[in-house]
Amino acid sequence: MSLPDDTLREESAPVSAPVRGLFLALGFFFVALGFVGAFLPVLPTTPFLILAAACFARSSRRLEFWLLDHPRFGPTLREWRMRGAIPRKAKMMSLAGTSLGFLLFWQGGNPGPLLMLSVAALMVAGVVYVFTRPS
Repeated sequence: MSLPDDTLREESAPVSAPVRGLFLALGFFFVALGFVGAFLPVLPTTPFLILAAACFARSSRRLEFWLLDHPRFGPTLREWRMRGAIPRKAKMMSLAGTSLGFLLFWQGGNPGPLLMLSVAALMVAGVVYVFTRPS
């Protein structure tokens, strides 16, 4: 599928060559993290690819389109860009991963009540954010 529709392209001001190089390097860094996350269950994939697409939008239109047109990740990235949408399956995986992470944190020792509440509040805030996005 080709992406001629510029509505999928993030609008950004023209940037200088050094800044464009920095965004290009960051884009590759985030793609690498996303690739690792595809194989490690503790590291997410999609958030890093969203960041990579944003960096490529400011540095390389060709690489931005490559990500947005990718057969596996492209549909999710395009939905995020157009509507801020997160698939229902990803929401459920987020809830399961967060719950498991908190359980492991809780079982890992005696973190104390203040740290326990702080971690719980951060995790709940993340889950609430994910579940308030459109599906």
